[in-house]
Amino acid sequence: MFKLARRSYFDDFFDNFFETNTTRNSSLLSTDIKDTEDHYELIVDVPGFEKDEIKVALEKGYLTISASKDKEENVETGHYVRRERVHSSAVRKFYVGDNLDESDIKAKLDKGVLVVEVPKKEKTIETEKLIEIK
Repeated sequence: MFKLARRSYFDDFFDNFFETNTTRNSSLLSTDIKDTEDHYELIVDVPGFEKDEIKVALEKGYLTISASKDKEENVETGHYVRRERVHSSAVRKFYVGDNLDESDIKAKLDKGVLVVEVPKKEKTIETEKLIEIK
């Protein structure tokens, strides 16, 4: 008879201790990346977030997509028997290259799905620059 090994208490403790926000909120900002002829499409699930709660930024070649709900703003009063809806935030970063600027990237939100278009740009190869020897 085959028996599964029982995990110890310490295994569970360390699994939870090293868990990051990214793994805990793995269902937030789930992303598909589609390769089209002239651009990449990042299709990001942002359920429950409004347009003003989502930020798309480009810095040093990294495209950062973040979504955050303000906890103080959404506090509801009353007696709850159970609360499962969590007010949280999530961040994803994607390296898109150093040769893009924010005007090249387009983003659109529709029914809880954010679509970000990142153009394919070939890296410009600088011609050889000679250094004068004195």
